[in-house]
Amino acid sequence: MIVLASLTDTAQGIVETFGIDWPMLIAQAINFLIVAFVIWKFAFKSILSTIKEREKQIADSLRNADKIKLELEETEKQQQETLQEASLEAKKTISIAQEQAKAFIEEQKEDARKQAEEIISKAKLAMEQERERVLREAREEIASLVVLTTSKVLSKDLTEEEKERFSTKATEELNLVS
Repeated sequence: MIVLASLTDTAQGIVETFGIDWPMLIAQAINFLIVAFVIWKFAFKSILSTIKEREKQIADSLRNADKIKLELEETEKQQQETLQEASLEAKKTISIAQEQAKAFIEEQKEDARKQAEEIISKAKLAMEQERERVLREAREEIASLVVLTTSKVLSKDLTEEEKERFSTKATEELNLVS
């Protein structure tokens, strides 16, 4: 109790020293509460709601940014996969083209070889035909020379039948020789 009495004396001493006017203090306290209520009701509440809206927008933006970041990572991943697939496809296409080029070159070589063989066989055939023609002409020439020589040796003109017989005989002998 003594402490309580001491506190009351101290409070009265402060009131007398500073000159507290209780009715004025109560009026000011009521005015303060009214102003605080008005500020709370009209200004502070709207500021708090604006702050809450902003916090919500920021949270939504952060969620959206995270979502976009994930989508971007997924898109980059798909892009890498697409590039790898395209690279593999390009390698396959190049490989196929190289194989086709090799096959085409081999085919062209084979065609060229066949053409060369064909040209060689035609040339051999032509040479053989030319040889046969030359031999035939040579035989005919030799046969006519034999007939001519025989007619001169015998000093008489041979009949067509004799010419044919000598010519045939000479041709047969030449055929046996060659």
